[in-house]
Amino acid sequence: MANPANPFSRRALLAGPALAAAAMNAQPPAARRGPVRIVTTTAFDPDELRQIQSAAGVPVEIVVASKGDLRQKLADAEVLFGSLPGKELDSAPRLRWIQAAAAGVEWIDDLHRRSPIPITNMARVFAPGIAETALGLLLALTRRIGTDYVPQFLRREWKPRGTVRSADHIELAGRLMGIVGMGGIGSEVARRAHYGFGMRVVATDAKPLPRPHFVEELHSPEWFEEMVPRVDVLVLAAPLTAKTRGMVNEAVFRRMKRTAYLLALSRGPLFDDQALVKALREGWIAGAGLDVFPQEPVPREHPIFDCPNVVMTPHTSGWGVERQQRLVAFFAENVRRYAAGLPLLNVVDKEAGY
Repeated sequence: MANPANPFSRRALLAGPALAAAAMNAQPPAARRGPVRIVTTTAFDPDELRQIQSAAGVPVEIVVASKGDLRQKLADAEVLFGSLPGKELDSAPRLRWIQAAAAGVEWIDDLHRRSPIPITNMARVFAPGIAETALGLLLALTRRIGTDYVPQFLRREWKPRGTVRSADHIELAGRLMGIVGMGGIGSEVARRAHYGFGMRVVATDAKPLPRPHFVEELHSPEWFEEMVPRVDVLVLAAPLTAKTRGMVNEAVFRRMKRTAYLLALSRGPLFDDQALVKALREGWIAGAGLDVFPQEPVPREHPIFDCPNVVMTPHTSGWGVERQQRLVAFFAENVRRYAAGLPLLNVVDKEAGY
């Protein structure tokens, strides 16, 4: 089992041609003239800046720009921490590497795909917190904590749901979890569900990955249709791409077990929110735990707030002190690799979109 404090993995290195391109775009120290100039809109604190700068082994200058002056600051930038529309690439003639601040890179467009500039992301960096939140959402549903007992507490009530024999309270051990996307989030959810709660796990992933020993079956995305009616918990942990957008729609909800739960963890546009509301209201599924939503923030008037069988967090599942420590450590390591002319970690396949 990997050290949870270490955000790096063998998977991060499996980037194929894109990784080779990243290596070619990195300058070896002997060829460098002047400091590595990094531009970002992220307000790193002084200790974080020192950690990033000290990792490189060469002088590093980090310029914090506002959104208003980002284009101007990019004129001399060698590295960007953040994201950039492809149409803005012409404002950064010296740019040689983009480090995304998130795992999702759905902002990549055709101009980025045609550009030789490598993009790296934060895949796996936020996964531990997201996975813990996922199990928290699931327990809030299956043990009625979020749907019944917290609301009761706020009303100063004590009313058990059901009876000692009824199916109002569900145990997770032996239940089947189906995960869409076995990247950082999916694999961490699977590990915790299997080892922590005795759940069985099956999954799909677009990459030909080796099957982890805590997963019973791992198939290509085409197996999704077969997986849906089998599972007790359907977990959405895939990146947002043209193929995954809207993949969970009314037809999918109708094929799920009436006792099944949906967990949405990666990107909201993977599911149809109006179809989800209908499924929840009409009892096609038992409930949903949501950290992401197609429209964020969720409008106050949205009918999802009228569904009693939902627990929701506001896209905060990856937040935490440890998350920030991993993010800074990961970026520092990639800055070190860049300055030394070494392959970068987590190079994005621009054509695949992750």
